[in-house]
Amino acid sequence: MTLLALMLLTVSSAVTASPSPSFIGDWVAPSKSIVRVYNCGDKLCLKIVKLSPTAPETRDAKNPDATLRDRPLCGLNIGSGFRPVNPTQLVEGKLYDPQSGHTYSGTIDANGDEMKLRGYIGISLLGRTEIWHRVSETPDTACHP
Repeated sequence: MTLLALMLLTVSSAVTASPSPSFIGDWVAPSKSIVRVYNCGDKLCLKIVKLSPTAPETRDAKNPDATLRDRPLCGLNIGSGFRPVNPTQLVEGKLYDPQSGHTYSGTIDANGDEMKLRGYIGISLLGRTEIWHRVSETPDTACHP
């Protein structure tokens, strides 16, 4: 019984120790911008790799830090610190919303080519969920950070 418990603990540690490949890649957000999920150390991060042609802003104009308001949205990191807890769920991340200039706590759940991002303040119950879809390839007009 002890050997089985040790094996289960080892397997569960391996799952949480490295980011899940099911999240890695490019996703289209409801805004029609394309966001890349990528490894950043032992966590996952998100950055805009193609801005929607209908985006109301091309700069980070709503950033609460006035010195950052002129930076381009294309290439901007909008998610960081996401830790995998299993192959389909990430927790403890931070999500930056350039449309509001606010940063939220976040979780991400993946199911095949669909990903649900939940941003919230305080507790997850007080938040909003967006559904993103995987894209097979990023168009040539993507950002070049």
